[in-house]
Amino acid sequence: MSGHILIVDDDPNIREVIGFAVEKAGLATEFAEDGSAALAAATARTPDLIVLDIGLPEMDGLEVCRELRKSSDVPILFLTARDDEIDRIVGLELGGDDYVTKPFSPRELVARIKAILKRTRVVAQIDPHVLSHGDLVMDADQHTCTFAGQPIGLTASEFTLLKALAARPERVMSRQSIVDAVYGHNVHVSNRTIDSHIRNIRAKLDHAGCTDSIVTVHGVGLRMGACRKT
Repeated sequence: MSGHILIVDDDPNIREVIGFAVEKAGLATEFAEDGSAALAAATARTPDLIVLDIGLPEMDGLEVCRELRKSSDVPILFLTARDDEIDRIVGLELGGDDYVTKPFSPRELVARIKAILKRTRVVAQIDPHVLSHGDLVMDADQHTCTFAGQPIGLTASEFTLLKALAARPERVMSRQSIVDAVYGHNVHVSNRTIDSHIRNIRAKLDHAGCTDSIVTVHGVGLRMGACRKT
């Protein structure tokens, strides 16, 4: 697997550890030690994925993500040393794709990176068909989503999750099936992460006038709602 990974952390030791593991996996690396440098690097040469520390000085990782999401849907994997789960969920709701808690296993970090890159490329390359359900239209080839003609900005993870549900709208998917569809097999992802993605998708569609996008079937899983303009 090839790819260009931007690694953003103010700790040079952590940058070195991540860089070594990522390069060993055959991926190219670029480094930034603060938020301003990260934004400049992401603008100058669009990376395939950004590993972004939340606890950066001056401009933290969450603010960097906010700025990036104004013009880019580049996948973002957050690093966090904070114990507060809310910080991680807020990061995902801002448009992050996943998070890893410090201290972390370099092998696990690389596995997460590969999983994100894989699903991003699958969305972009192997399914050229337009998928529609109600007033929702998803074009996997162009990575676009619209509701009643209004563009909906989704991250790679959000797009893959919604597409998995919309592909068979009458089917109730278990949480594990959703995890497998979004992250692939043998990658541990907490329910909090999936809940955050679902909450984010619902909020974006609700803002566009879709109040019944994803329905929770208690004790079973999730399915698509009618997705009609209200």
